[in-house]
Amino acid sequence: MVAVGYYVASLHWFTESSKKLIAKLVTQVALPPYMIVSITKDFTKDELARLLPNLWYPVLSMLILMGISWLVAHFIKVDQSRRGLFMSMFFNSNTVFVGLPINLAIFGEKSLPYVLVYYMANTTIFWTLGVYYIQRDSSNNIKMSITDAIKKIFSAPLLGFMLGIVLIVLDIKLPAFLMSSFSYLGGLTIPLSMLFIGVSVYDAGLKNMRFQKDNLGVLSGRFIFAPILMALLVLPSSMPTIMKEVFILQSCMPVMTNAPVVAKLYDADADFASIMVTETTLLSLVMVPIMMMVLTKLF
Repeated sequence: MVAVGYYVASLHWFTESSKKLIAKLVTQVALPPYMIVSITKDFTKDELARLLPNLWYPVLSMLILMGISWLVAHFIKVDQSRRGLFMSMFFNSNTVFVGLPINLAIFGEKSLPYVLVYYMANTTIFWTLGVYYIQRDSSNNIKMSITDAIKKIFSAPLLGFMLGIVLIVLDIKLPAFLMSSFSYLGGLTIPLSMLFIGVSVYDAGLKNMRFQKDNLGVLSGRFIFAPILMALLVLPSSMPTIMKEVFILQSCMPVMTNAPVVAKLYDADADFASIMVTETTLLSLVMVPIMMMVLTKLF
């Protein structure tokens, strides 16, 4: 599916506006009902009670990564004009457009709740601490209000996840026709996400690959420090094996696609952010198979 997206992009079927349309269809139309159907179908109250406390693993991992990113930034002497952006990209990952379809393709629908737990932690930390660090690079006085930050955190996918939890807790069964409609809409999630990845990889292009010290620093955070740290945290735990695998795989996903947008908003180094989205997305196509081989050895 990624290859199909890449091919049709090479035929110039997609414009920037059509890419944004795919992104909106996935996050605002397909993903929320997909979450509602999957969670209510596969989970019980008891299972949720065991699942949600594990939210602290990705939170702790990202907080530790934040400290490591500060050390790495100082060690390799990242310029002050992009240091906050460097740190934000180091400890946040793309858990929806890349992480979600990859985990669902590899582990199946049973992985969805675990993907969403990681997503909850990641999106909250990005739109609070991540944006805070990007703001520090700003050459102007633009600030994100608390209201805007809350709106970003409580996005449509997260609201779909929360609604699914409410339905389980209150033991509410939605009408069959509604669940059927949600199922059809949710079925768009994986194919559209995979096509989006293929289009993004084509648009990124290999010509933008640059392996300078700052780039290598972010790559080390995404593909070395993050999965190793997450593995050290989850391996001794009693959580289900599939949850451990999902958390480790989610931790080493590419840089968030929101990073260049936020960097542009705060007059930070948006070009650097765009290059890092490009590099990490391209390299993830290599890293995911490597990580799957590592996970099969660990588990």
